[in-house]
Amino acid sequence: MGSGVFLDSPLGRGWRVMATGYVFVVFGLGAIFISATIFPAIRLISWERSRARWRIQRAMQLTFKVYVWLMRALGLLTYEVHHVERLWVQGQLVIANHPTLIDVVFLVSLMPRVDCIVKEGLFRHPFLRWPVIWASYIPNRMGEELVQDCSDTLKSGNSLLIFPEGTRSVPGQPLRMQRGAAHIALAAQMNILPVTIEVSEPTLTKGYPWYRVPRRRPHFCIKVGEPLPPSVYNPDRRSGVLGARKLNEFFVEYYAAVGAQNASWPP
Repeated sequence: MGSGVFLDSPLGRGWRVMATGYVFVVFGLGAIFISATIFPAIRLISWERSRARWRIQRAMQLTFKVYVWLMRALGLLTYEVHHVERLWVQGQLVIANHPTLIDVVFLVSLMPRVDCIVKEGLFRHPFLRWPVIWASYIPNRMGEELVQDCSDTLKSGNSLLIFPEGTRSVPGQPLRMQRGAAHIALAAQMNILPVTIEVSEPTLTKGYPWYRVPRRRPHFCIKVGEPLPPSVYNPDRRSGVLGARKLNEFFVEYYAAVGAQNASWPP
């Protein structure tokens, strides 16, 4: 019996439940260990704040790459990536749909340098506070302050990763986009790089506990699209609420196909 056949069998499904729990434990303990040892060491040897920022972000990428390798090695998933080189260009607003809990792990593992929006509570976390500060990640504030922070980092030449849905997709329901990403794009007027994440089976998605593994191993297909300049996504040079609404409609239309595919997951 091949490994793929075994992992999709009832016995293999039991293995995947245990392996998923193991990965969560490794992720949690590993985050604490790295935050208390490796990241402070990187900051200590990096006198310039900007150099520390890029080194911390690079360390984040390598750490997430190890987690993705571990999940694949344990037989929890398979994946493919198309046009990954487009993610390496700086100064882009990278947007993606958000079907699973590990989408950010996948995308950051593919990008040596990228700014992220993180929960404001992480800036008060005893172990994770300093790594997110050193990496210059952006706290998820409300309103104009968040838009300004994101616009500033894009205009300074950095890339920014954001999920326009704001939270994970709900299986069986169409995608719903928040307007935050649209406001940021209109404020920065930088290229948008759209990424679509297709998943063959429901896993680690909204409403699914970690131990509810799918019948078959999920396959992730990550497709990096063509960069979209402002002349494409905002040809009328709209701004404000009206412009954000129009751009949000553009996002919904762009992700309609992948949203329909992920919404058709088997029960």
